[in-house]
Amino acid sequence: MSAGSSTSSGPSERFSVRVGGLVVAGVLHLPSSRPAPCVVACHGLGASKDSDKYLLLGRMMPEAGFALARFDFRGAGESGGSYRDATIATRVADLEAVLDHLMAHPALSGGVGLLGSSLGGFVALHVAHRRRAGDAPVVVTWNAPAVLRDLEEREMSEATGLGPALVAEIRAGEHAEAPAGVSRLLVIQGEADEVVPPAHGQALFDRAGEPRELHWIAGADHRLTEPRHRLDAVERSRGWMTKHLRESDPR
Repeated sequence: MSAGSSTSSGPSERFSVRVGGLVVAGVLHLPSSRPAPCVVACHGLGASKDSDKYLLLGRMMPEAGFALARFDFRGAGESGGSYRDATIATRVADLEAVLDHLMAHPALSGGVGLLGSSLGGFVALHVAHRRRAGDAPVVVTWNAPAVLRDLEEREMSEATGLGPALVAEIRAGEHAEAPAGVSRLLVIQGEADEVVPPAHGQALFDRAGEPRELHWIAGADHRLTEPRHRLDAVERSRGWMTKHLRESDPR
């Protein structure tokens, strides 16, 4: 792990892990006070760790005392592989490897939060469910789907990020639904989401364990294009992490 540029809140550094023989690339933003709990951001289809939302999180999470890790799933951004081969299973493996790698970082305390947008939120829920027997992460989703069956009807291309392996996985019934019972979950849902209908956000909330919360953003689209909508999502996410991640931080 090598040192990189600095932000107003603290330094940032690049990291990489190998999963299935391919590189998963990421950036870790650190707060001024360390060791710190870490929030790991998970992007959706057709996006990357360098999308505006994750750059904003890289600035604002350290201001609240959290490290923020953003990374590219295999088949996206700077990571290896092709979008054609990426599935929910490969994304789960990528996130698990990133978490295991970050937990050895001396500037991190061991407390973990997951923040996923769209399909990244769906993946975060699966990883949180897998880890529920131990110290399960705190989770925030932004406009995440509850089921994936509608993805079969969308165009498969590099621009959309939807590939044949993911479609085959969904048709086989594997990872087709978000898991139930994930606790310490904040669901953020745009009321004008044109990609993931708002009913998905309600379904995720209904399936969650306590503590849970559902926050609607009036007029917000899927990408949270309006700056005020994006800022609302970030501030709500920071508040949730402050309340639920700090109290369980093993530091």
